[in-house]
This record gives sequence, C-alpha cells and structure tokens, in this order.
Amino acid sequence: MRFTKMHGLGNDYVYVNCFEERIANPSETARYVSDRHFGVGSDGLIMINPSEAADFEMEMYNADGSRGEMCGNGIRCVAKYVYDYGLTDKTSISVETLGGIKYLDLTVEDGKAVLVKVDMGTPILDSGQIPIVSGGDAVIDEPVVVDGTEYRMTGVSMGNPHAVIYVDDLGGLDMEEVGPKFENHERFPKRINTEFAHVIDRTTVEMRVWERGTGETLACGTGACAVAVASILNGYTEDEVTVKLLGGDLLIRWDRESDNVYMTGPATVVYDGEIDI
Repeated sequence: MRFTKMHGLGNDYVYVNCFEERIANPSETARYVSDRHFGVGSDGLIMINPSEAADFEMEMYNADGSRGEMCGNGIRCVAKYVYDYGLTDKTSISVETLGGIKYLDLTVEDGKAVLVKVDMGTPILDSGQIPIVSGGDAVIDEPVVVDGTEYRMTGVSMGNPHAVIYVDDLGGLDMEEVGPKFENHERFPKRINTEFAHVIDRTTVEMRVWERGTGETLACGTGACAVAVASILNGYTEDEVTVKLLGGDLLIRWDRESDNVYMTGPATVVYDGEIDI
C-alpha cells in the first residue's frame, strides 16, 4: 500500500489515495499503521476517496481503529494532498465527511498549497445532538464531576463531539490520567474529545487536547474551533481567536452573521512511502 504521511501542526495521519489504492479493512489498517513502534506511526488513517456529493471524500479512522466523523487538521492535509499530487487544479474545493460537506480555500505558492482555510460549518450546541447528557438544551459552563473532581464544561460539536474545560494551569495536567476518564464518562454516550483551555487575552487562547480514540495529540482542528466557540459563548474572547496548540497556532473566526466557523492553518507533507498490509 502506497501512502503519504502528513501533519497539521503535528497532528499526523497516514493518507492513502483511494483513487488508486484499495483498503479491505480500514479499521485494522488504521491500528497497524498508527503504531509508532511497529507501523508507520500516526494519530490515525485517512483515506481520500471519490465522492458523488463533493469533489472528494475524507474517510478517517482513529489510532484505535474507530471511525471518526471529522478532523480539522486532517481535512487541511487532504486539501494539500489533492492539489499537490495533481488530483485537482482548483484552489476552492469541497470535501465530504461524516460531519457533513466542508468547503476549503487553498493558498498556493510555487505550485504547492501552503495554507488552507476551512469553512467548518455551524457549531452544534444542542446537548442531545453533540451528544452530552444534560438537563438543558445547551451545555455552557455546566458542572461535570470526573473522578471526584468538579469541572466546568462547555459542549460543542463541530461534526464530532467536544467538551471544553477551562483550567488555570495547562502544564500541570496529567493527561494520561484524566483524559481517558473524560473520554469514557457516562455523560458522553459516544465518548468525547476533551479540550483543556486557558484564556491568555481577548484574542488568544491556549489548549491541550485528549482525542477520542487516540489520546493526547499535538493539535486538533475541530477542537480548536470548539475552544474558540466556547470562549466566545462564555464571554472570554472576541469572535476571532488565535488558538495556541502544542504543535502551533490556528486562526479561528466565528462569523456570527452566517453562524459558520472558519479555521485557517498549515498542512505539511512528511514523506511518501509503501508498506505491506
């Protein structure tokens, strides 16, 4: 199987051009290639497929083999792949995902896509649709008790479920300890991606993320969007926010007129390879 390893701010996936390749068991393949000791090493597998509804389809799997609805860093890499590898010459494309069709604009320099702006769509705030078990329609600054400690969470779906938790000290978090307890908490019927965020000022927020099915990653595009939306809802920031992740920065803007969230950031090719599956 031929593949390309790519990353968006360190959130790395194995990408396969399924116009040319065929993967019989994507879940098993995702677990194999994601292994950082015996496989390629990644946060998961992303298949670039033909689509009847959009220009391309992004089919993604987490490192544990579970299917993911959407990945913000991953979809930027899909856009770079299809342009750089000649699957399209368009600089505005549409990509079908389980989280809906997303629209992307590419900034091209010297024949390569260097920056991708993604229309991430309208954030879902309804607790039942995220889903989060709650007594209210929306989950904003709502208490949740995890392993005996009460946190305040704000729930957002960007095509996949997120719980944003504000903390004073990101560096002091034991992510390997607390991450799985959030992910598998009874209030999250489909498990959850958990963002721990700290507001620096009205236009800047920093975060760490525990991704459902993968663990802590260097960046999460949908998570950065969720943090920006949560920060605006809680009155902490303006409508355009720089979100600082371990792997770098993303610019997130919530256009309140259209109600759509826009994410702008880089995408990087690491290398091309071939592996026996």
